[in-house]
Amino acid sequence: MKDHYQILIVGGGAAGITVAARLTNESNGSYDIGIIEPSEKHYYQPLWTLVGAGIFPREESERDERDLIPYGNDWIQDRVATFDPDNNTVTTESGNTIGYDYLVVSAGIQIDWGKIPGLAESVGKPGTGVCSNYSYDTVSSTWDNIRGLKGGTAIFTQPSTGVKCAGAPQKIAYLAEDHFRRSGNRKNVNVVFCSGTGGIFGVKKYADALYDVIARKEMETHFATELVALRPDSKEAVFEPTGGGDQIVMSYDMIHVTPRMSAPNFIKNSPLAASTGWVDVDQYTTQHKRYPNVFSCGDSSSLPTSKTAAAIRKQAPVLVEHLMAEIDGFSLGREVYDGYTSCPLVTGYNSLILAEFDYDKKPKETFPFNQAKERYSMYAMKAHGLPQLYWHGMLRGRA
Repeated sequence: MKDHYQILIVGGGAAGITVAARLTNESNGSYDIGIIEPSEKHYYQPLWTLVGAGIFPREESERDERDLIPYGNDWIQDRVATFDPDNNTVTTESGNTIGYDYLVVSAGIQIDWGKIPGLAESVGKPGTGVCSNYSYDTVSSTWDNIRGLKGGTAIFTQPSTGVKCAGAPQKIAYLAEDHFRRSGNRKNVNVVFCSGTGGIFGVKKYADALYDVIARKEMETHFATELVALRPDSKEAVFEPTGGGDQIVMSYDMIHVTPRMSAPNFIKNSPLAASTGWVDVDQYTTQHKRYPNVFSCGDSSSLPTSKTAAAIRKQAPVLVEHLMAEIDGFSLGREVYDGYTSCPLVTGYNSLILAEFDYDKKPKETFPFNQAKERYSMYAMKAHGLPQLYWHGMLRGRA
């Protein structure tokens, strides 16, 4: 580790490694780049939906972080404690102060397990019925609960706050319903989806198709209904209507909880944050609104789109072009980010709706057919094609 870098990247997840790889490729390794990332392991988190459904072992999603750091970049295995953008420095938890000419913040999202009383102490624990796909440590418990449930009530929740891949909470509900049906237990299980959001999906074309899926699967749904507490001893979930009203208590035999999420605390409490807590960047260029030598993309940015790896794949080239233009003394790059994101909505063990859209919630589809129709081909792409694109294309700066 040095005490100064030309480009300092905070975060070695999907966004940080993709940006680092593209910068290294575009400059032929001439940039002096440091990456601050504490974790030994790197996870392809979109696979966790399928892990939770028993399709893949969780180990399939894991790689060593050191194998993904682009050649010639320094890996600083530490955590950021504070930012001082007025003096172009960051301070790490180890007490080191590192300077930079340019800063890229791609530190991901914070899982706030403690925001729902009763969740942290019960999630993933045998016998509690509480599970979640949102951690490598708990994802296997989702499949344990799904395959172990022979009858009763299975609840799946989604908070009103922004989460990684807003479609993921409903995907595992569809997969669980499919498993109950295939195993002959569907008539004995009530499948309930409770969301703090106002509807099933934000883009009408795909929402209409998903409501048809819900009707076909005979699932019970509650929207604008927020999980606020768990009572693990009695296996009860407490909900509140987001518009106000009395609490609702539901009994469960298993419950898959999507925890609340927010910007990491060290970003929320820094000069880089917008009022929302995310890094305050221009939505088209990814450049910070007040500090022109700072950029951000991915989950920790204020870009008003879904927080997905697919979004990062489109954000990273824009960030790199604008950052390189800043280094070269130009005011702007040519490319703009239009808010593109993708959500592969798994609706069963061999079917998927591929939602792709932009800032205006307008479909922006890749294929010459109606992507709101459930297809096996799109499921196969999600399960087998996209992981390869991630590991060998995106993280290598090639796709």
